[in-house]
Amino acid sequence: MKTNSETPDRIDFPPSVMLYPLPVVMVSCAGNQSDYEEDRANIVTVAWAGTVCSDPPMISISLRKSRHSHRLISDTKELVVNLVSQSLVHSCDYCGVRSGQTEDKFASCHLTAVPASGLKHAPAILEAPIYLSCIVEKTIELGSHDMFIARIISVSVDQRIVGADGKIRIDNADLVTYVHGDYYSIGKMLGFFGYSVASADKLRKRMKNAIFVAKSTTKKISKKKKPRK
Repeated sequence: MKTNSETPDRIDFPPSVMLYPLPVVMVSCAGNQSDYEEDRANIVTVAWAGTVCSDPPMISISLRKSRHSHRLISDTKELVVNLVSQSLVHSCDYCGVRSGQTEDKFASCHLTAVPASGLKHAPAILEAPIYLSCIVEKTIELGSHDMFIARIISVSVDQRIVGADGKIRIDNADLVTYVHGDYYSIGKMLGFFGYSVASADKLRKRMKNAIFVAKSTTKKISKKKKPRK
C-alpha cells in the first residue's frame, strides 16, 4: 500500500475484490445419478453471487473449477439459491469449508432436502426462508472462477414471512450478509429506493422510526434546488 500523492488523506492498495457487503447464499445442487455417491445432493456456500437481469429474472454465482459443486452444476445445468437466515449461519459456514465429495452435508447439518419446483435434480433447503430454483443459461470462464448465469424459474417463500396482504416481509427473514470473511446480521432500515425525494406521507408510512432522519435529509436537499424559471 502507498499514500496517494494527489489525495494525501487516501491510501492506495493493489487491485482486489473489495466490494462489500455481499450476499451469502447456500447453493444446493446434485448430479445426474442420485444413486451414485458423488452425485448426491450437495450444498456449497457462495458469496460471489448477484442479480444480473430483471426480465427475465436472472442471477449469477461464481465457483472455482476445483469445487465439487462446479461439476454437479455443469452436468445438470440446475442449481437452487437458498437465502441464509441467522439460524442457518453455522450450517452456511460449514458448507463452505467441507467438501461434498466425501460428505453428505445435508445430513451433517441436519438440513432437509426437498424437491425444487421445475427442477429434476437439484433439491432445495427446506429450512431456508427463501429459495430460488434456477436453470443455468450460460457459463463464462473468467480466471480463478467460472460464472454460472442462471434463469430463475421459481421462488419459494416460508409462509411465516408472508403477511396477510400477500407481501413478503423480508425484514422478518433475519437475513445475513458477508463482509471480508465475516458474517453480519442486517441492521435497521435506513431508507428505501426513492426516499430522498418521497412525499412526507410516504415517508411516514415507510420509515417509521427513521422518519426524522429522512425528513431532515429531504429538507437539506430541497433547499439546494434552484427555482424553475
